[in-house]
Formats: sequence, structure tokens, C-alpha cells
Amino acid sequence: MRDSPSVAAAMRHPWRIGACAAVLLLTLAHASGWWPLPWVQRWEGQLADLRLALVQPRTLDERVVVIDIDEASMQAEGRWPWSRTRMAALVRELVERQQVAALGLDVVFAEPERAPATARVAPDDALARAIAGAPVVLGYYFTSDREGRRSGLLPPALAGQAPWPQLLHWSGYGANLPALTAAASAQGFFNAVTDADGVVRVVPLVAGFEGALYESMGLALLRRGLGAAPLRIAPAAPPADGNRMLTLAGPTQTLVLPVGARGTVQVPYRGPGGPHGGSFRYIAAADVLAGQLPAASLRGRYALLGFTAPGLMDLRATPVGEAYPGVEVHANLISGALDGRLRYRPSWALVYEVGLLLALGAVFITVLPRLGLLGAVFLGGASLAVVLALDAAAYLGAHLLLPLAGPLLFIAAALVLDLALGYGAERRARHRLAQQFASYVPPELVRQMQREPHRYDMQARTEELTVMFCDLRGFTTLAETQSPAAMQALLREVLQRLTEVIARHHGTIDKYMGDCVMAFWGAPVRSEQHARQAVDAALEIRAALRALNAERAGDGQPALAVGIGLNTGPMAVGNMGTALRRTYTVIGDAVNLASRLEGLATTYGVDIVVSQAIMQQAGAAEFAWQALDHVRVRGRRQADHIYTVRGPADVATAPLRHELAQWDEALAWWREGQVEASRARAQHLARQHPSVALYALHAQRCTAAIEASHRAPDGAA
Repeated sequence: MRDSPSVAAAMRHPWRIGACAAVLLLTLAHASGWWPLPWVQRWEGQLADLRLALVQPRTLDERVVVIDIDEASMQAEGRWPWSRTRMAALVRELVERQQVAALGLDVVFAEPERAPATARVAPDDALARAIAGAPVVLGYYFTSDREGRRSGLLPPALAGQAPWPQLLHWSGYGANLPALTAAASAQGFFNAVTDADGVVRVVPLVAGFEGALYESMGLALLRRGLGAAPLRIAPAAPPADGNRMLTLAGPTQTLVLPVGARGTVQVPYRGPGGPHGGSFRYIAAADVLAGQLPAASLRGRYALLGFTAPGLMDLRATPVGEAYPGVEVHANLISGALDGRLRYRPSWALVYEVGLLLALGAVFITVLPRLGLLGAVFLGGASLAVVLALDAAAYLGAHLLLPLAGPLLFIAAALVLDLALGYGAERRARHRLAQQFASYVPPELVRQMQREPHRYDMQARTEELTVMFCDLRGFTTLAETQSPAAMQALLREVLQRLTEVIARHHGTIDKYMGDCVMAFWGAPVRSEQHARQAVDAALEIRAALRALNAERAGDGQPALAVGIGLNTGPMAVGNMGTALRRTYTVIGDAVNLASRLEGLATTYGVDIVVSQAIMQQAGAAEFAWQALDHVRVRGRRQADHIYTVRGPADVATAPLRHELAQWDEALAWWREGQVEASRARAQHLARQHPSVALYALHAQRCTAAIEASHRAPDGAA
């Protein structure tokens, strides 16, 4: 029973499984909060910044304006703090003459102003009368780092609303004077939530304090701008613990504001901040006090009091700037709420992240060990595309801010680790492969095997291959007249040339047996042309030996001859032997036949003898084949057609084709019993081609048959 591909892959590369599993456990530990990684949290914030930057309108929103206490206003009206009388005048100008929809004062009036002796009305009372009944929202702040200290008078909580457990809760506050708090129709806290890197990315719309619910300045401004719209809070749909939908139902417009479990939303920054940022219009407070704006020029707009004068600026680090005016945080919140661009992190984000990581882990652990470099890169790219598509759908379609850093970290880390470790393992596997096969196959085949080392091994298997036996003729006789050193040098030279020819034709050297070379084709690198390659190698060996003999003749040395046997068939190939000695070889009946064919080369006076399987596999029309006989070799019951090869078909001349045709006739007459005719044709061919010993041998065979028939008794067959 064979293992499944996934099991086999795991057994082959257990470290790839382990690497993916380790990365998965690390990211799951971070996502679950069991082992939070600060740098991943920072990366999560940076990814949120990137998504925000991609959807920023970067246009001017005329619906929200900033009343700027700038340097010019300070020169005109005096240094801050301005008198409450001047602030009352500013409020009246904006509310009564400019008719703003709502005015937010992003400042806390925590201490009473001492009235001049000539004052007929206390300054604080003047400001209280100005904001009484007007759409003005005073600001205050909550604290949790001042040991619960409190100052001023906290405004009333939202009637009929209660905080929920996950909501941000505070322990202290800094509020306005009781007289101002009592006069104001609305107040809102202006706290922001700072991430670990000091960047303000989210703000709470509502917060809890001592069991009551309070609204932020942005939410209070929206409610006042919608005509003191009532606030309704309901669980988000689909139901999710902690998520809420805040609904403001005004007479002309209804806003639905989604918030996360902590009551926060992502600040929908429009673009760069400041008077020249292009997101909101800045109007100098001195110009407003001087009445330089036409009446009702700010009608229906949301106005926020802010500061750009040196020393007074409330600057925050935000995704769109390290020194961003704090007043624009509220402005962006109002703008995003009016446009429906508020996004929040749902309470089920943890379940989503853990589930996504588990799904990615299952895919990577199951599939990645079975892939190569390109497959692994494709898997990583496809996984990245799926994760980004899910995130984009949630961000753009459902206005959800889902965790992204953990899944991206898993994909990147698992892929990089797999490729890095895989590169080292691949190099080791290639080195082992080169060591195993370098002595058997030519270097170019080793390089081909090294490109895909997992496809090759030395395990025994049955394949259809081509095997060659190439034996030097007369080498033993020659050795009797030569010194051992001279014979060793000659044998080394001859075997070197034969080996180079076999290597050029992609053959695998099996072994050297004295003066005989055994080689095979089709393993370890598979080839559909193994028979053709072996025949080409045999022809080149013949040519190489002729060249060597020409060199030896010049030195007065005797010529050398070879006998080559070729056969194609099923055979076992692999590492054979024992624990003490192994060799990569082929065995089987087809191998034995090739050995027997090599021995027949001398019998038929040729240097190459091949089986019919070779002729059929290499291509009957590809070479000039010459039939030799139909014989039953020793050790086999079945008779085999055997051939020799005179050369490639494309170089066969007309005289050669005529010679082979005459020979075919001689063999046909022999098989039909026309021995005399066959002998006559063989003798004719022997006279025409004295270098071809086959014809003289056949003529002798015919003569022996004729003489045997004459000696036979009458009537004998």
C-alpha cells in the first residue's frame, strides 16, 4: 500500500510541516492575546493607516469650518485666554449672525474669570447667557491617570442609556464651571485613544463613567446640528456582543453611526491637516469678531473653535501627520459621519482572525510541502489575494476594520521560511544526488537531476530501458605481449574514450568489467529516446575506435576491435547489493540477452549486434539496419531476430542500399532452403565488399550446409 501524496510529502520534508506549524502557533498566540507581539501591533496600525490613505477623499469639506485663534487673532485681541466677554461675543456672532448649525468649543473653562470693578455683568455670566439655548457644545475631558481627581461640574449623562461592559470607562474628569455647565445645552468629551506608537487612529463616540453613558464632542455636535436629534443605541446587526449602532434621527436627516465594542470608530481623516491642508476651511477668530464675514455666510455649517497660534496649538500624531491639529480630529469625525465613512473593529474580529489563521495554516501545512519554488510562490500570492480581498470587502462594503497583520505575517513568514529552509535542503539534496550519481551518469544529466532532486532516487524499480555491453576484442592476447603498465595505460585510454561517447549520448555507466563496459539508457533520468541514444552511442564508439586505430597504426601498434550488444526491454534498475557493498545497476532477462548479443558479434563478424526490440524502438527508418539471423541464444527458449547497424539512414548511399537489398535476398533464399543460391549471392557480396566479414562467413555456412546434405543418407532431411 502506497502512502498518499500528502503523507509522502510530510515524510520527505517534515521540516516544512514544522516551519509552517511554528509560524501558525506564533501568529495564533499573538491573535488570541496570549503572547501579544508589540511590533505586530504597530504593523497592524500601519496597515490601518495604509487602508485609510487609499480611500481618503483629499478634498475640501465646506460643511465643517475651524474658527482659528491664530497669531493674527492674538495680535488683534490680546493673548490667550481671552475674556469671557469676548468669547461671548464670538459665540453670538457665530450663532446669531452667521447661523452655524452647531458650534463646538474645544476648550475647558475650568476657573472663573475675575470681573473688573467697573463690570456690570460677571464675565462668566455673560458667556453663560451667550450659550444658553444656543447650539453650542462645550468640551471637557475624562481621565484615568490622576487618581480619580475631578474638577468642574460634569454634565448630565445621556438619558435612558446605559454603558456596556466592553466600553471604555474612566475614573476622573476635568469639566467646566458649574454656571457654564448649567447653561450649555450640550457638552461632549474630547478624549482620543492613543495607540502604543503614540498615533491617534480611533476615538470614542461614547464612554462610560460611574455606570452612566456620556457622549463625545463630535457626537454632541452632530446631534445639535440635526436639531437636538434623539440618540438611539442598539446592538449591531448581525448580532455581535459589544458592537452597537448609534442612530441620530433628525428632522431632515438620519445618521447611523456604527461603533465597536469599546465605543470607538476609526477617525476618517480626509487628508492633510492645518490651515493649508485642504481638508477644512480655517477662518481667523479676529475676522469673525470684527464682523468681516457677510451675514449668514456660515449658515448650516458645523464650526469648531481651534488654535494655531504658537504655544497654544493642540497637536496630535495621526496617520496623516505627526503634528496634526487636534480640533481637526473632531472635524474629520463629523465629516465622516455625514458621509457614512465611519469604520470600526467588530467584537468578533478575534474569532475572524483566529479562524482565518487556522484556515491558512491548514492549507499551507497540507499543500506547501508538495510544491516547488514556483508553486510555493503561487500559493503565497493566491493566499495573499484572498486575504486582501476579504479585507477589502469588509473595509469598503461593510465599513469594518478587521485585523490584517497576523494573516499577512503568517503568509509571509511561512513562505519565506519555507523557501529559505527549502533552498538549503534543496542544495543538500542536490549535493547528495550528485555524489550518488556522479560516477554513473554524465555531468549534464547530474545537473538536470539537480534541478528536481525529489524526482530521483536509487530505489529499485522496473522500467523499460536499453542496455549495452561493449567488449574489447583480442585484449587478452594483446596483454601477453605488453607490460602491465602499458596495458593499464591502453585500457585507461580506451575506456576513457568509450565513457566520453556514452556520456555524450546521456548514457549511465553501470560498471567496468575488465575490458568490458556496461551502460544503460533511460535511468535515472527518464528518456523516451533511450534506444535511439544507445544506437547513436554504438555508432560513435565504432567511429572513435577507427580514429584510435588510425593513431595506433601510425605508431606501429596493432588495431583494436570491439563487440557491442544492445537490447531494449523491461529490467530492474536501482541500488543493488548488500549493506557492505551496493551499486546502481540493472538486472533482468533483457540485460542477459544484451550480454549474449555482444558475444555473437564475433560469430557474425560484425562489431554491433542488436535485438529486434532495439530496431523497432530506435526506428526502422532511422538507421540502415542489416539483418543477421534468427537465433535462440544460450539460456533462452525464445528465438530472437538479430541485426547490425551500418549507419544512420540519412547517410546511407545508393550502393549501400543495393548491397543490403542483395543481402536480404541471400537470407531469404537461405530460409527457403535455396542454399546454393544463397551461397552464390554471399560469395558475390564477399568479392564486392571484402571488408565485410559477414558475407564470407555466410558463404562458409552455406558450404557447410551443402556438404552436410551430401553426406546425409538418401531421404534424410
